[in-house]
Amino acid sequence: MAIITSVELNYLVFRYLHESGKPPAPPAPALDHTQGDRTLAGFTHTAFTLGYEASLNKMSIDGNLVPPGALVSFVQKGIQYLELEANLNDDNTDLDGDFSLLQPVELLTKDVAELRQLIRERREKIEKEREKEREKEREKEREREREKQERERERAERERDREQKERDKERERDKERGDVKVKIEEPRSSGDMDVTVAATNPVNEIPASQVTILEGHGSEVFICAWNPTGSLLASGSGDSTARIWTIADGPSGVNAQSSAPRPLVLKHFRGKTNEKSKDVTTLDWNAEGTLLATGSYDGQARIWSKDGELKNTLNKHKGPIFSLKWNKKADLLLSGSVDKTAIVWDAKTGEVKQQFEYHEAPTLDVDWRNNMSFATCSTDNMIYVCKLGETKPVKKFAGHEDEVNAIKWDPTGNLLASCSDDYTAKIWSMKHEKCVHDLKEHKKEIYTIKWSPSGPGTSNPNQQLVLASASFDATIRLWDVEQGIQLYSLTQHSEPVYSVAFSPNGEFLASGSFDKCLHIWSVKDGNLLKTYKGSGGIFEVCWNKEGDRVAACFSNNTVCVLDFRM
Repeated sequence: MAIITSVELNYLVFRYLHESGKPPAPPAPALDHTQGDRTLAGFTHTAFTLGYEASLNKMSIDGNLVPPGALVSFVQKGIQYLELEANLNDDNTDLDGDFSLLQPVELLTKDVAELRQLIRERREKIEKEREKEREKEREKEREREREKQERERERAERERDREQKERDKERERDKERGDVKVKIEEPRSSGDMDVTVAATNPVNEIPASQVTILEGHGSEVFICAWNPTGSLLASGSGDSTARIWTIADGPSGVNAQSSAPRPLVLKHFRGKTNEKSKDVTTLDWNAEGTLLATGSYDGQARIWSKDGELKNTLNKHKGPIFSLKWNKKADLLLSGSVDKTAIVWDAKTGEVKQQFEYHEAPTLDVDWRNNMSFATCSTDNMIYVCKLGETKPVKKFAGHEDEVNAIKWDPTGNLLASCSDDYTAKIWSMKHEKCVHDLKEHKKEIYTIKWSPSGPGTSNPNQQLVLASASFDATIRLWDVEQGIQLYSLTQHSEPVYSVAFSPNGEFLASGSFDKCLHIWSVKDGNLLKTYKGSGGIFEVCWNKEGDRVAACFSNNTVCVLDFRM
């Protein structure tokens, strides 16, 4: 076991005193990057005195090898180790529950046995309180059931009384007429029946035997994308890796799964263990399909060859990267981060071309309008249109009342769609200050939006331009963007819908939800055509360039590929 010497400890204290008065090293990335004023008062004289009396000038330690904040980091790791040890059973297995029951002062002042006793007592107290709450809920449920049964009995009694009164009245009328009539109930013709006919086509459920399941990731798979020129499929996961899978020709299914080649593993960590701070949160292929860019929770963007070789690491952001996009020329890469900024990178050299610091809160999405200008959105409810070389936004779009989750330019770059936690999607034009359409049919937060690859200037010019929005209300809505009206509401999901994707010909829409279902819909009439139910919630769906295969990534660490033919 490594032991720290008094000289080394003195040097760490010296460095701590010397560095005080400067801002500390940035913390590990977190979704909430709010920080108070942490500037320390200076201890320059104290540091000098310690260095002189401890003769630190005669030591053999190379100060350049010691990172800033080393003492604080050392103490924090010690506290974390002690907290971990305190949360182990006597047989060194983890105790059930979370690790948040101890305060820092307790970790510093008590030994492991005392800490374990504290944890046990507090967990027992929490469990007792939870059991009391559960018992209250059970009692409320029993009371509701009793009330329901009582209401049913009263309703049944009222119904019997009503029927008895009707019979008594009928008998009285018969007596008054002096005769008794026998009523013969004639069968109703089909024309008299109230019939609701479902106007949807039969749904073709895709069996698991016709789906290729790609296994290998060690955690949930957040993102997947087909190579735009070939049969490669990239995926990014919480296991700190991205993978490039080669999808062979021929039908998908169990046989294709057993013969699939091993994927290329793009590691975002060093060493043998994965680091949670390096979750791969976003990825994007360049237009030629030669380079793959990945964004990670550690705030770094990376550029890889399609053969899995790391070409460049882009290190400037100070928070997780949630969006990453190539421009069409593939010479620039755009990233948006929790650190509130967007950065345009030179893809060849890895240098920062320009950093845009307009938002007051984390940047959630970015999207290129053309090769030089783009839009950004944020949890500050704002949307900015920016241009490389300009120091101020070209355009500001304000109107959302909550976090803006996603933005997308239409195929011509004339219209910008946005969606928000305020339950609305909006369509903006560079010619107007306010949104041209405010789409308000959803009942919960809208997570993502996609434009159809149709309309003037696309490869499907004779088809209507359509916007799809996916929401936590478990629905997808298709919108006529010319009139700003809803075309169809697609309601077959039962959980939040995280992803939608149009087929290359614009005729079909794939959707993925946390109900584990991948649905494929007809854009023309809104009918559900095919469905596949996997074994985990779906984060992302995407089509290959031919439009005959759909991929989806799941919370159960897998990626699936299925064939689509009508």
